[in-house]
Formats: sequence, C-alpha cells, structure tokens
Amino acid sequence: MKNGKLSVLVKGILKENPVFVLILGTCPTLATTTTVVGALAMGLATMAVLICSNVVISLLRKFIPDVVRIPCYIVVIAGFVTIVQMFMHAFLPELYELLGVYLALITVNCIILGRAEMFASKNKVLNSALDGVGMGIGFTIALVAMATIREVIGAGTFAGMEIPFMVNHTVDIFIKAPGGLMVYGFLIAVVNVITKGKVIKKKEFSCAGCPSAGVCNGGCKNKKEGE
Repeated sequence: MKNGKLSVLVKGILKENPVFVLILGTCPTLATTTTVVGALAMGLATMAVLICSNVVISLLRKFIPDVVRIPCYIVVIAGFVTIVQMFMHAFLPELYELLGVYLALITVNCIILGRAEMFASKNKVLNSALDGVGMGIGFTIALVAMATIREVIGAGTFAGMEIPFMVNHTVDIFIKAPGGLMVYGFLIAVVNVITKGKVIKKKEFSCAGCPSAGVCNGGCKNKKEGE
C-alpha cells in the first residue's frame, strides 16, 4: 500500500513528468521560464490549483454526470485559480504582475484538466492529492530547470542576482521564444536519454477515458485498451 502511494507521488517527477514526458502545459512552460522567480511562482501556483482541484473532483466523482464532467471540472479548476489570483494579488503583488495573464490561464492548463480526467475522476481522495503533489513538483522542477538555463545564459543572472562571469557574455536568444524552444527540446532529449524512452506504458496512450473518444474519426475508440 505504502509503495503504491509512493509511486503515485513520485511518478510525476520524472517517469511521467508533465512537461518533458507527457508534453503538456507547453504555453506557460515557454512563456514563464525567462526568469527563475517567474518559473517558480508559476510552478507553485499551478501545483496549488492541481492539488485542490484533484481533491474536490475526486470527492465529487460519483455525483458529476458523465455528460457534463468536463465543464464541471473546468468550473472547479477556475474557482481555485481565482482564489490563487486573489491571494497573490493581495500578498504577492510583484509576482502577480510578473505572471500576468498566464496566472489566469492556469484554468485551461491541460495538465490540470488532464489529471482531473485521467486520474482524480477515477481514484480516491488521498491518491488524487498525491498525484497532484507529484505532478505539481514535476511541473515546477521542469519550469525551474528551463528558467535556470535561459536566465543564466540569456541574461547573466540567477533569480535576479547578477553572475559576474556571465553578465558580459550573454546570448540574448535564450530569453526569447527561439531560445525557449531550443532549451525545451534539449531537456526533453536529456530526459529521454536518462529514461531510455521507456517511461510510459502503451496502455496509457489508449482512448480509454479520452473526452474526445466518442467523436474520434480515427476509429480508435473501438480498439482495446493497450493496443
């Protein structure tokens, strides 16, 4: 039992890292990783919403009609995003301004909706909370790793603190969109080498649980899980 819960907690850190393995949440990943502070703030805000929404959706999973589950999940997620926004606006105004529109866009972050659909709606509260923690940690680590490379090389600073031997040898492209894509691709390749590309079972990519399976034109909904 303990090992099972531990695996739920740690899988999001590397084995099923939402950014480098599942390739989800690309928009905030590229947009908020120009600085370490911004990346850390986005990661923690997303993790808070992920944990809370997973818990509530797990509690309500037996009461939410299947045909309206996606709108219901979005309402729950939007509620927690609003709470996080209000908290940051009141107590962390600088971070609130730094994240800007991307804070509100946590509502439609596919990592959160994906975990609600694929995990929280099918598991008990504790496991759902642990899944939120693990995925949140994995997301935060991914953002901070990208931001560290981009900020150090692109701006010659780390978390806003100047690095003497780097400040006069910066490469501006790393804090721009092309640099973000390069760093993202590089880190995906590193994770793939570390895990040898065998981090997810084939059955996890089946159509079971997919909200679009009913209207999929590829006919994959008729395949057995794991094919």
